[in-house]
Amino acid sequence: EITLKNALTLQKLNQNTAKNLILFLGDGMGIPTVTAARILKGQLSRQSGEETQLEMDNFPFVALSKTYNTNAQVADSAGTATAFLCGVKANEGTVGVSAAAVRSQCNTTQGNEVTSILRWAKEAGKSVGIVTTTRVNHATPSAAYAHCVDREWYSDGEMPAEAVQAGCKDIARQLFENIPNIDVIMGGGRKYMFPKNQSDVEYPGEKKHFGTRIDRRNLVEEWNNRMKNKNAHYVWNKKELLSLNPNSVDYLLGLFEPGDLPYDLERNNETDPSLTEMVEVAIKILKKNPSGFYLLVEGGRIDHGHHDGKAKQALHEAVEMDRAIGHAGLMTSIYDTMTVVTADHSHMFNFGGYTPRGNTIFGLAPMLSDVDQKPFTAILYGNGPGFKVVNGLRENISTLGYVPLNMETHGGEDVAVFAKGPMAHLLHGVHEQNYIPHVMAYAACIGQNRDHCMSSSGASSLSAALPSLTALLKLIHLLC
Repeated sequence: EITLKNALTLQKLNQNTAKNLILFLGDGMGIPTVTAARILKGQLSRQSGEETQLEMDNFPFVALSKTYNTNAQVADSAGTATAFLCGVKANEGTVGVSAAAVRSQCNTTQGNEVTSILRWAKEAGKSVGIVTTTRVNHATPSAAYAHCVDREWYSDGEMPAEAVQAGCKDIARQLFENIPNIDVIMGGGRKYMFPKNQSDVEYPGEKKHFGTRIDRRNLVEEWNNRMKNKNAHYVWNKKELLSLNPNSVDYLLGLFEPGDLPYDLERNNETDPSLTEMVEVAIKILKKNPSGFYLLVEGGRIDHGHHDGKAKQALHEAVEMDRAIGHAGLMTSIYDTMTVVTADHSHMFNFGGYTPRGNTIFGLAPMLSDVDQKPFTAILYGNGPGFKVVNGLRENISTLGYVPLNMETHGGEDVAVFAKGPMAHLLHGVHEQNYIPHVMAYAACIGQNRDHCMSSSGASSLSAALPSLTALLKLIHLLC
């Protein structure tokens, strides 16, 4: 009955203009991952888990997103990021360019660039931010600012010499050059900002963490010089981050690792911030802008856990992202903030085996296999290969840790889109993935589609445009 009452309140739609936009992107967070993360969240609080509600479960509107790339039935994170940030489907492996661009072919970049909702928001006078647990120049965040035919061109050190000579720019460089003054940037990827062989501030002796830039540029130093007298701060550890007073910070660059941030389960609580801690600082800085903000938050290592067949890592990453979603909800209001939670693609991850209620999500199915009479885990990966063969037979996992092995692939099925706040009801039913930024831009009156916005202040309610639209539709109906 309570659920029904809550549903009935949604008949009065929230048609406010969204001052703020937040997109939470769980990389690789397919629907089975959401369900398993929900159970894990409950079990971490000593409950059976199935009845638990994730923060995203409480969002009133849910849709499905079709994730395929223009040239791929099962998508990758670059083509999908271009879809949910730039509003056009793209080829796998490419970011911020249309499907006319060909992966790794530098000369197909020019003329095929597409802009992102982060740029639309910046051009409308909003503050903008990127927070990720991966490298800040990884596939998902890079589509917000870069135009690159290869997602792996992290710095010029990863580019073919001919691409550099032909004038293509690496992604790290584009982060600082394409959209001037992105207000908040937080994540990993420090080594791509520094000259080749320069030792890292945190791991001075480790060669794998040395700088990678062949052009010998120090992008962090350049950023610091450019942002002088602008209340700008560069930080590289949690202590520096949390010692800042967000009220006196206008621009923040936080690079906490040479590569990706560690998994949340392996995170050093003293040196590396959690996703929730980064999101809190980001919102405190961004919300000072009276025109509002756009924030992209990526729980990027859900994907990495799944690729490695490490379900435990993946699910703990998803639970941490859900915690960040809840925290962002406490810091914002549904009256003026549209929040969307989705995934770029799914994974070959699932769980089954007729497990009883409250079975530990990482546990065994209650029966033995009827083929080899050995136990099997409830969680299974569809490829990867998922089990170890010893002397021609499947190894007995009751003597092992429970999670399968090796490199697994993305899944091709639709992913969920959860939405709340102004115009969230426009995310309903089954949509192409590239519909998402158009809805968010419409709700905030940014980008090209602004005919419904009142020109006088730009901040008036969208509902003002709807009566005239209704009248027009009635007139058309009568004329027909």
